[in-house]
Amino acid sequence: MKIKVIAPIISDTFMDEMKKEFTGFSYPQTTIDVTNLDYGPASIESEYDEALCVPDFIEKVKQAEADGYDGVISNCFGDPGVKPAREVVDIPVIGPCEASMLFTSTLAKRFSVVTVLPNVVSMISNISKVTGVYHNLASIRYVNIPVLEVHEKAKLKSALLDEMLKAIKEDQAEALILGCTGFMGVASELQMKLTEKGYDIPVVDPGFAATKLLEATISMGVKQSRITYMKPPSKQRVMNTN
Repeated sequence: MKIKVIAPIISDTFMDEMKKEFTGFSYPQTTIDVTNLDYGPASIESEYDEALCVPDFIEKVKQAEADGYDGVISNCFGDPGVKPAREVVDIPVIGPCEASMLFTSTLAKRFSVVTVLPNVVSMISNISKVTGVYHNLASIRYVNIPVLEVHEKAKLKSALLDEMLKAIKEDQAEALILGCTGFMGVASELQMKLTEKGYDIPVVDPGFAATKLLEATISMGVKQSRITYMKPPSKQRVMNTN
């Protein structure tokens, strides 16, 4: 199968690491290709950023379908553009936030998300409500590190571990989700550190969850329901190309 991973941002900072990560997540027979946007925000840290990324993201999804890809991942924890894209293509489109929350809800009764900034807390909370797992959400915590600075791994891992311990001790979290797809390559180490401290609980990487959910969806030969995600009505739509 062929999967296109689209970073819904104009920054190419994460491209090489994304390719390596998603190739490692997928089955050997799965082909992974990554791309980013031609126009939109440098990172997504607000509803405004998300709105700006959606038009070009949808065009990239449509191109992926035309190029023969079997499915698409919107590689941002806000799942930008996923629902409108599902309306316009006939291949499955998966968001890491939705995927990781669904996975984690099978592993624990209560989970916490540890994300980047306070700006995105309400966005993540809203996704949990739409996904139907809000009652499982113990808390949303943040490390106060902007998306474009998460490459400082030592600082990131220390901040994540601190917030994860607070989520367990103060919020009664029984599982944890990394709340940014830029938090690459840290899930296993953080899970090990928690185990060493006496907390044998899962730490779910959202990119990994999205990859496995998409591979399963493609293997099953299913896609989004046309009752839930109806094709948009035919009408004139003018796009600003300036």
